[in-house]
Amino acid sequence: MTGAVPVMEHKAVRRKTVIWLLVAAGLAVFVGANAHLVYVAASSQPDCIPHARAGDATAGAAQFSAARSSCSSR
Repeated sequence: MTGAVPVMEHKAVRRKTVIWLLVAAGLAVFVGANAHLVYVAASSQPDCIPHARAGDATAGAAQFSAARSSCSSR
């Protein structure tokens, strides 16, 4: 029986292979999800929403205002 691999060694090699494949799959999912988030953030432009202007005296205390609005023409 020369060249025969003991059963225990074969199971250990197979277990390590499965673990490395799972780690690689997890990293691929992680990288893919982050790439998708970067793509969506770079390609989308949210619509302007109504908001109180900075220094507007008529705005109520519960209403927020933008620090600097890119939507206004002012």
